[in-house]
Amino acid sequence: MTKEIQRAGIPIVHVTNLTKISEGIGANRILRGNSVLHVFGNPALPGANEHAYRKEMVEKALHMLEEVPEEGKHALVEE
Repeated sequence: MTKEIQRAGIPIVHVTNLTKISEGIGANRILRGNSVLHVFGNPALPGANEHAYRKEMVEKALHMLEEVPEEGKHALVEE
């Protein structure tokens, strides 16, 4: 789905903890999330810390939208 959205001219960041699969399908902006069940969160953290963690993840994803992968480079992957 990420490739089709990108092909339509809409930049997208695929947030997943399965980055190798994402690279394999050709996503070009990949942000490693915490886990399959909690991609943007970390329930092990106390409330305020988890809120800060989520905010940081969203800010990373937004920053990645501003970047363009280099010509010939498969993907931008932030771990």
